[in-house]
Amino acid sequence: MSSVPPTGPAGVAVPYWRLSGFYFFYFGLLGATAPYLAAWFAYLGFASARIGELVAIPMLMRCVAPHLWGWLADRSGRRLAIVRLGAASTLCAFSLVFASHSYAWLALVMALHAFFWHAVLPQFEAITLAHLREAPERYGQVRLWGSVGFIAAVVLMGRAFEAAGLSAYPYTVLVIMAGILLASLWVPVPPCSPAKASASAEGFWPRLRQRPVLAFYGCVALMQLSHGPYYTFFTIHLEHLGYSRAGIGLLWALGVVAEVLMFMAMRRILGRWPVQQVLAASFALAALRWALLGGFAQAWPVLLLAQVLHAATFGSFHAAAIHFVQQRFGAARQGQGQALYAALSGAGGALGALYAGYAWGSLGALATFALASVAAGAAAVIIATQMHTPPAPPPATVD
Repeated sequence: MSSVPPTGPAGVAVPYWRLSGFYFFYFGLLGATAPYLAAWFAYLGFASARIGELVAIPMLMRCVAPHLWGWLADRSGRRLAIVRLGAASTLCAFSLVFASHSYAWLALVMALHAFFWHAVLPQFEAITLAHLREAPERYGQVRLWGSVGFIAAVVLMGRAFEAAGLSAYPYTVLVIMAGILLASLWVPVPPCSPAKASASAEGFWPRLRQRPVLAFYGCVALMQLSHGPYYTFFTIHLEHLGYSRAGIGLLWALGVVAEVLMFMAMRRILGRWPVQQVLAASFALAALRWALLGGFAQAWPVLLLAQVLHAATFGSFHAAAIHFVQQRFGAARQGQGQALYAALSGAGGALGALYAGYAWGSLGALATFALASVAAGAAAVIIATQMHTPPAPPPATVD
């Protein structure tokens, strides 16, 4: 893998470590919430249906918040200011969790902090692409540090909770949120980025109405819906099968290690295969992964294989999706395009968490993961038949 050069294609310095530091803490927070938030709610005594609802609330906020913040960023051009405001407000809002552990209060805190949290990533993706300029294929080399942050969070927190229990969970989350805020203050404004959407730029809606774009966004929702059982009940599922919390943390980390390796390879993959083919393969492998987790997670070799498939179900999917949005919406409409990607991810994830919460207690793990497999398989078919893309450009010259 070639590293990101100290200067971009036009000789402008790329703040590689500043961008990477932000991703490290942002996805470190995801590493604290995806494996352990539902487990913390279970520790507080909530039933599976209530856990599914509480986990779904932040995802539902992704259906609303990114549109508002994306529109504001495209109109004002102040993406970095919005990122910093969102990071500070997320920290303040989540600190309210200490006031009460009632269902209604926790639901309010989940909604409030998520409203600001989901302002952050879509705009930061646009900032990163503006820094990289004509080399967006290098995105994965920056983004992989988010995966490293995720690994660090799940492994360290898994070991800590194994020893001391989940009572310290909210304190660790606040520390990571503070890291996001500090990292955002370290990131510079990208040079020569469009301040706002110009009046002459093609509108957002004409681009959205193109069939490949509609097919893409529909499949984004299906992909995130299929992740519902994984992000809500994977930790609980493995605990019931007898795995330790430290071991579960390592299994989460294994998936993200595979994701990191995929990010390192994505520049070459996207230079060789069209985005459509990369996305279709990601969806097909997701269908296989959920079937394995639902039916064979008690066999550790199969479980290891399923976690390695995270390279496809998140790594190649996410990198290809960011690349597709960047191609289709350009710099002027990037904020809204990334916001819609985040919003539909949130809608699919929320529906996935809700159906998983209700299905888990009544249908069991096998049927719940089987429904996830069907959703991912449907997305693979839609992408293969409806999202026609032009041939991939030749790979950029390695510096």
